[in-house]
Order: sequence, then C-alpha cells, then structure tokens
Amino acid sequence: MGKKTKKNTGQRFSDVTPLSYDFEVFPPGTLDLEGLDLDEVTEKKEAEEEIEELQEKLYELQVRYWLEKRRAVLVFEGWDAAGKGGTIKRLTNLMDPRGYKVWPIAAPGEEERAHHYLYRFATRMPPKGTIAIFDRSWYGRVLVERIEGFASVKEWQRGYDEINAFERMHTDDGTTMVKFFLHIDQATQLERFKAREKDPIKNFKIGDDDWRNRKHWKEYLTAYQDAFDRTHRPDAPWVMVPANEKRFARLTVLRKTVEVLDT
Repeated sequence: MGKKTKKNTGQRFSDVTPLSYDFEVFPPGTLDLEGLDLDEVTEKKEAEEEIEELQEKLYELQVRYWLEKRRAVLVFEGWDAAGKGGTIKRLTNLMDPRGYKVWPIAAPGEEERAHHYLYRFATRMPPKGTIAIFDRSWYGRVLVERIEGFASVKEWQRGYDEINAFERMHTDDGTTMVKFFLHIDQATQLERFKAREKDPIKNFKIGDDDWRNRKHWKEYLTAYQDAFDRTHRPDAPWVMVPANEKRFARLTVLRKTVEVLDT
C-alpha cells in the first residue's frame, strides 16, 4: 500500500496563523527610572540569612529546570560599578556550574562584527535544562552603540523591534526570561570608581571608557528609559533594582529570580 499523503486544503500558512508584530509591550512610563527610590537599605544579618535561603532555593530550581529540560535567561544591565558582577556571584553561589553559563559581554570581535549584531547572542542562548546569565547583552545596540555612535540612527531605532522579536522567539519556545537593571546615582558611582582605582585587585575594572561614559550620564538616562518603554513585556519583563546599597540589590535580584523561575 502506498504512503498516505496529507490532503492539500488550499490554505496558505499565513491564512491559518496570521503573523503579528504585537509584542505586548507595557505602556510607556510603566517603569520610571528617575523615580526609583535609591535609598533602599537592609538590615545586614537578616538580609544575609535570607540570601542564603534564596541561594538554596535557586539550587533546587536549577535542578528542577534540568530534570524538566527547561531553559532560562537572566539579563543584567546597569551603570558601570553598579554591582552586576557581585550580584551574579551571589546568584550562582550554590548553583551547579554544569547547569549554568555566565556570558560577560564586551565589544564584538572582528568575526562577530561580520554578522548581524544578534548573531553572537543567538549562539549563546541556553540548551535545554540550563540557565544563561548575560552580564550586559544585546541591549548594547540601543544603549552604548546608540550613545557612542557605533550604530546609525536607523540601526538603533529598529533595534527595539529586533530585540522584541528575538526575545519573544525564545519565550514562545518556552524559555523563561527576566531582565535586571541595576541603578545607582552619580555620587555612588564616583565613590566606587575612586575605590577601584585605589584597589590593586579591582583597578582592572576601571578605565578610560568608564570615565568617558560617565560624562554621558543624561544621554544614557534617556536611552535606558527608551529601552524600558519599548521592551518591557509580560514575557520578558524588566526589573529595576536600586543598587546604592549592594546588599539590597543582591537580595532584590535573588528574590525576583526565585519568583520568576518558580513557576
């Protein structure tokens, strides 16, 4: 008996499932960067105890994601010296290194510049059962590349739709995604810059680029707010984190990560 073939209904795919560019972005102003209270603090002993409890919970969730073959992406953006690295360190403290990967993102290399800017991020998305953590991310297109002129106006303006499409492609495929922005004020940043310069272990973290970026504070405020207004979505939300006190920032990130992954 010959192989049975599926009857052609005459319908095009686009007739059955219309393509949509509705990314369900929250209304502009839902997140207000300049209105964020940066004076949030915590009691040291209680905070450290809760952090330990949350780290244990995160390990349990990591195991669950492995067993259920689920994926998660955690994105970290924020000012220079806002504490992204230290926060990620506490986040992964008890996690099994075989089940997660931290991607520190710097300027693209020659090969990466030969491709679309999302190419190097697409190749770093997590396999099933694992978690990917991005220390800076594809948002560079609408942040540093916009401010420094590495992308044309046309390129960074279309970047919002490209980013929304890129993220939703992965969330539609079952990836859990949350994006953190660590916010500090200028005085706190200056204090941390000076401390880094004096610390022989940390002075590699401070350079001319950091001081130059600081001069564009207002421009970055505008670019960050635009990014929130254009890409804060239910499936891949932004979480603004007051980070003047590092302990509060770490606790906030841990709490939200547990909440997002424990679904």
